Amino acid sequence: MVLLQGFRRRARAARLVASAAALATLLTGCIFTESFQRGYVVPEGALEQLPLGASQEQVLIVLGTPSTVATLSGDVFYYISQRTERTAFLPQKEVDRRVVAVYFDKDRRVRRLADYGLKDGQVFDFISRTTPTAGTELNYLQFLMKQIIR
Repeated sequence: MVLLQGFRRRARAARLVASAAALATLLTGCIFTESFQRGYVVPEGALEQLPLGASQEQVLIVLGTPSTVATLSGDVFYYISQRTERTAFLPQKEVDRRVVAVYFDKDRRVRRLADYGLKDGQVFDFISRTTPTAGTELNYLQFLMKQIIR
């Protein structure tokens, strides 16, 4: 009888330790955060090396190739970066976005520098990854038939 009680105490203690370990593992998973950096990271002090009036070649030497260029006249270089974080099994969340825009005049000299952040932008979906549900979009004949039936 005494042996059985000792065994039960040890089993209960082992279950308690296992439960505490499982809880600690779950909580550790919730605290773990991964950080992802994408795009162009502007080197520290690089923008200070570009005074107004600097040539386009100087910009390319200091900052490198831009992420994209203005499509109409090519007089703006854009350097784009984004930092996201993911905690445990949750989806990624954007925590920082930076767009450095270098505007040039007609002589290809720096006219203006702009440094846009996450607060300056608006998040919108370029590509909608939704499929239209059948029956919600009407073709021309279905539309006419619906109008006649009404």
